[in-house]
Amino acid sequence: MVNVKFPYGKEYKEHSFKDNELLGVLESRINEYDPELCESELIEKALAFPVGSDTLCEMSRGKKNIVIIASDHTRPVPSKLIIPPMLREIRRGSPDADITILIATGCHRETTKEELISKFGEDIVMCENIYIHDCDEREKLVNIGTLPSGGECEINKIAMDADLLVAEGFIEPHFFAGYSGGRKSVLPGVAGRATVLANHCSEFIDSEYARTGRLENNPIHADMLWAAKKAGLRFIVNVVLNEDKKVIYAVAGDCEKAHEEGVRFLSSLCGAEKREADVVITTNGGYPLDQNVYQSVKGMTAAEATVREGGVIIMLSASSDGIGGDHFYRQLAEEADIEKTMAQFLSRSRSETVPDQWQTQIMLRVLRKATVIYVSEVPDGDVEKMHMIPAHSVEEALERAREILGREDITITAIPDGVSVIVK
Repeated sequence: MVNVKFPYGKEYKEHSFKDNELLGVLESRINEYDPELCESELIEKALAFPVGSDTLCEMSRGKKNIVIIASDHTRPVPSKLIIPPMLREIRRGSPDADITILIATGCHRETTKEELISKFGEDIVMCENIYIHDCDEREKLVNIGTLPSGGECEINKIAMDADLLVAEGFIEPHFFAGYSGGRKSVLPGVAGRATVLANHCSEFIDSEYARTGRLENNPIHADMLWAAKKAGLRFIVNVVLNEDKKVIYAVAGDCEKAHEEGVRFLSSLCGAEKREADVVITTNGGYPLDQNVYQSVKGMTAAEATVREGGVIIMLSASSDGIGGDHFYRQLAEEADIEKTMAQFLSRSRSETVPDQWQTQIMLRVLRKATVIYVSEVPDGDVEKMHMIPAHSVEEALERAREILGREDITITAIPDGVSVIVK
């Protein structure tokens, strides 16, 4: 028997598999990596030895209006560890600078005060100037030009008015941008909704290059990098996290060069050879990335890469915050024929992209390959309307999978954290 722990919310779901049914457990080697320094020391070292730029302290000299783009509540970025030394370095260089922490919500909902305190700590929330980006707040958006894709690029005015624009973030495999981090702080982080929609158009999402672990020739990445440079993102502090959300690596410096170095580190650890199976069990890595169904499409794509055609994907995602997008839900729930919905998406130009279309498009791609059984706290009826089968435990899901496949003897591949691996 092989026992596997699957992150689920803030806890785990465990299951013991028979040796002859489990083809493999696909995991990145991130959790085997043992850094020589503790979390705070890794961040301090990155700040002291930036890649491709001066130190943050030096860059801050003479600057009066400095903006730090920070991640929102949907990202496990350890802002409590990153933001304080960034603030210290900025104030060492420019003691009298006005500093704004701009929360990069992209098109997500507003981050609550409680979530801000949990993320940054009460001292920073009470003492620092924090502004939460709203992609629909027209008076706060400024057009900075045309993206390589042809879409208009609108960015939050607070970022554009900065004498120095910097960002925090984390790097992980991303299911259509290749990797998170770096340039994503600007687009989609603090971009207008129309800009995000153009960047996430059906043509780009359908590209064979817009996949996990791909940056070269990735049209979505190209747009994002252009926006970050045009907006003047001068300095980043990005980290890599293990399954316990602990920092194992940090890099700082130029928004492109430092990000590339972080990607090189991560890609050396997160590749996993596919084990094509009848059933693939995956997760979104637990809290906070499995707060809703919307975000959990990411973990499904890892399973998509290794499940056999016509097989079953079991997605374990607590989804305590519900579905996570009304547009996403309705696009799935209001049309019984997924082929019709997919054809409709693919016929749209980038200027016709609608909110959440990209997430729905990717989920439809997964559903066209395999049946998805969704283990969560979401009401069964809602799960069913989104073309999935509800379940409430690994055991129940496996029983349903055997019924769907019509046999007891099945092969299984386990992916304990579907957002941390690149299945090759």
